[in-house]
Amino acid sequence: MRLFDLHEDIGHWYSRGFDFVSGDGPTSLQKLQALGDVAVVAIMFPATGRQRYDLTLNTMLSQLKFMLELEREGKVRIVRRTSDLDQPGVKFVIGLEGTDSLVDARDLLWLHQAGLRLIALTWNYNTKFAASCTAKKDYGLTDLGQELVELANELGIVIDVSHTSKNTVIDVAKVTKKPIVATHSNVSSLKQHYRNLDDDALKALADTGGVVGVTSIPDTLPSPNVESMVKVANYVGEHVGWEHVALGTDFLGLERYPEGFSDLSHLDHLAHLLGDKAELVLWRNAYRVFKETLPP
Repeated sequence: MRLFDLHEDIGHWYSRGFDFVSGDGPTSLQKLQALGDVAVVAIMFPATGRQRYDLTLNTMLSQLKFMLELEREGKVRIVRRTSDLDQPGVKFVIGLEGTDSLVDARDLLWLHQAGLRLIALTWNYNTKFAASCTAKKDYGLTDLGQELVELANELGIVIDVSHTSKNTVIDVAKVTKKPIVATHSNVSSLKQHYRNLDDDALKALADTGGVVGVTSIPDTLPSPNVESMVKVANYVGEHVGWEHVALGTDFLGLERYPEGFSDLSHLDHLAHLLGDKAELVLWRNAYRVFKETLPP
């Protein structure tokens, strides 16, 4: 099966001491290899501590080194340019969830050299770059955030607006010259939740040519089951176009999953439910966005 999963918390899984290579989590390297032609946005989520996380540079570097070591051992291919997407096997697009550990936009320069190709402007905390989905005062994208978006465009790094505020999504859509993505988000018209996108944000994102990664976070779905994931996909497809629907499982980042979608082995059933839209959602749309954004 061809799969482009926009969000797997591989870095955080590693930092928590779990086995990504051959473990029994909802995804693993072995499970990805069994699927065949697979691209995954391998997320660095540099969270440490309990309750209110600290998102630290040291933790980010540890997760980055783990991913680069997998490449050195020949187990994955790190996607750095468009041609890498067409190579066989398991491909990692390295992504960073949240800008908390960055000093300024110029950190993208060395991160790009290290292989970063996607950056989420926030997790659930406000940063100097942008307001998050939990902001009490939605100040949107800051001047520093605009600088970061413009530099990301120049370097070929995809901007992720999952976890950001509505005004941040709108502002980023106005600034960017490349498609933006919400790697793991659902829609507020079907379920009111601070992590979900309303229709204005959906349209703004779609107008950039970007995609929404329908996700398996149970609390963001109309009902906690795989059928509701398809309902979200249908909503996005019918309201802003099927070229803007993708998948972002959030595997390895959750404590529980929807009924019928808690493991990569359930992809065949999801594909069956999606019918003739399965290839668009599970592969082609996300592939297009990265083809349009990455350096040649």
